[in-house]
Amino acid sequence: MNKTKLFLMLPLIGMLSCGKAKTEDKGNETSSAAVSVTIKGSDTVLPLAQKEAEDLMKANKDVSVTVVGGGSGVGLTALIDGTTDIAMASRDMKTEEKLKFSEMKKEIEEVIIAYDALTVIVNPANKVSKLTREQLEKIFTGQITNWKEVGGEDAKIVAYSRESSSGTYEFFKDEVLDKKNYASNILSLPATGAIVQAVGQTKGAIGYIGLAYETKEVKQLAVSYDQGKTFIEPSVASAKDKTYPISRPLFYMFDKTNAAKVKTIVDFALSDEGQKIVSEIGYVPLK
Repeated sequence: MNKTKLFLMLPLIGMLSCGKAKTEDKGNETSSAAVSVTIKGSDTVLPLAQKEAEDLMKANKDVSVTVVGGGSGVGLTALIDGTTDIAMASRDMKTEEKLKFSEMKKEIEEVIIAYDALTVIVNPANKVSKLTREQLEKIFTGQITNWKEVGGEDAKIVAYSRESSSGTYEFFKDEVLDKKNYASNILSLPATGAIVQAVGQTKGAIGYIGLAYETKEVKQLAVSYDQGKTFIEPSVASAKDKTYPISRPLFYMFDKTNAAKVKTIVDFALSDEGQKIVSEIGYVPLK
């Protein structure tokens, strides 16, 4: 599976701008673009949105797209504030977000553009290759603190998480931790790429990422949701056939009154070309 190594741009902490880069490279060409769209939010969706924006702008000189990461919560807050045209999200809207849009009399369209298999990763030197959901819950809530408790070496577990503004943080808490709170000593990082880097450099580390961010620098774990009877590894195939238990949709969300403005971007994401990019990046296409 081909993967785009966009996570290596860690110093920018996910705040990468396709549109701005194009403006700097092309001078006045994009300043006169007929459509200028801002996309903000999920770091999980970020590499996909970036690549699609780049390809779309190459093919359509009338479109300028700026893509900025930061987390699903950041994107949805920007959508509420009117500072983005599209919010990228790796989770559903929260009740309070829906209420806020309702109070503002804003109708939000949620479009699924791809699917992801949320991937649990450890350092390649770790001999543990599989964990149950219950073990993961106990690790991230602080009840299991040593790898020997789950069949590994006698070594302290160093657990990494995304920040609370991340949709991946929320999804992992709901679906893996059974809505329980993370342990107070969990190390929170601002971007998915930072988790990949930290786990790759720390022998006792564990974290979770979107499937497209998986690299040889880390080792992905098989996961069981039936108390250890069956363990499934995350992959495009296991997410597509729904055998992998921690799969989720990835969204573009926008104000329906703005539908005409963002139509070119959304249509491209759903097109055959856009869905081909989904596969190239390492996520799961809609069909």
